[in-house]
Amino acid sequence: MAHQPVVETDAGNTDEPDAGGRRPLALGVTGLTVRFGEGADQLLAVDDVSFEVAEGEVFGIVGESGCGKSTILRVLAGLNRDWHGAIEVGGVQVGPRRDRSFHKKVQMVFQDPYGSLHPRKTVQSCLSEPVKIHRLGRQDERVLKVLRDVGLDAVHRFRFPHQLSGGQRQRVAMARALILEPQILLLDEPTSALDVSVQAEILNLLSDIRQSAKLTYIIVSHDLGVIAHMCDRIAVMKGGKILEQLTLDELVGDRCSHSYTRELLESSRGYTKRGLS
Repeated sequence: MAHQPVVETDAGNTDEPDAGGRRPLALGVTGLTVRFGEGADQLLAVDDVSFEVAEGEVFGIVGESGCGKSTILRVLAGLNRDWHGAIEVGGVQVGPRRDRSFHKKVQMVFQDPYGSLHPRKTVQSCLSEPVKIHRLGRQDERVLKVLRDVGLDAVHRFRFPHQLSGGQRQRVAMARALILEPQILLLDEPTSALDVSVQAEILNLLSDIRQSAKLTYIIVSHDLGVIAHMCDRIAVMKGGKILEQLTLDELVGDRCSHSYTRELLESSRGYTKRGLS
C-alpha cells in the first residue's frame, strides 16, 4: 500500500489538509479476510475487504447483524489475530500481534458498556489501570481530566458499574479508551445498548471529543441514522463484503449504486444530514 494521502477533505473536519486538499492516511486496510471454523463448517466472516481512512476523518461501516463489521473492528484493535491481508496505521504495517505503542495509539469502545467494565472494580480502578500499564504518571490528574472530558464528575470515581446509568457506563467506557490519548478510536455500535433518549447525547459528545482531540474514528453500526449523524464517508457491508463506499453527501443525496444500500435508505428515512430526526 502506498504511503500517501488518499482522501479528499470534508467541510466537517478541522485538520489542515496538504496543498492538494488531501489528508495524511491514518489507517489502511487491504484484502482483509477472516475465516472462522474449519472444513465444511468454515465461515468466511470478512471477504477481501479494503478501505482507507484519513487523519481526522470519521469512517462508518454499516450493515445488518452478522455482516462482519464488528469482526473488522476486532482485527483492527488486535483482538482477533487470525486474519489475512495487510493493515497499516500511520504508514506503518502492523501484524496480528501488537505492542504497547500500538494500543496507546488505537483504542476501542465496545458495544455493551456494562459487559466491558469489570463489575467489581470502581471507575477509578478501571481508568487508572491502563495508566499504570503504560507507565504514564499523573494518574489521578489523568482520571479527573478524562472524566470531565466525557461529562462526568469526580464523585463518579468511586462508583461501581451497577451504580451507574447506561449512559454513564458508556461515558466511562469512552473515558477508558481516551485516557491513553489515542489517535484512532474504534467504536462498535456505541449507542445500541442505550435508551433512545441518551443516544443523541452520546453521539454529540463523541463529535465534540473528536473535534477537540483531533481524533480519527472508525464506527460500525446497523443504524444508518447513527452513521449519517457521525460520518464523513460510509462503507456498506453485507455477507462479509463491502458493497460500496460513499461520501455522506452521496448517501443523503440518494446517489448510491447498490440495491442493498437503497434498502437501508428506505428503512431509515427518519435521518437528516448531520443529525437524527
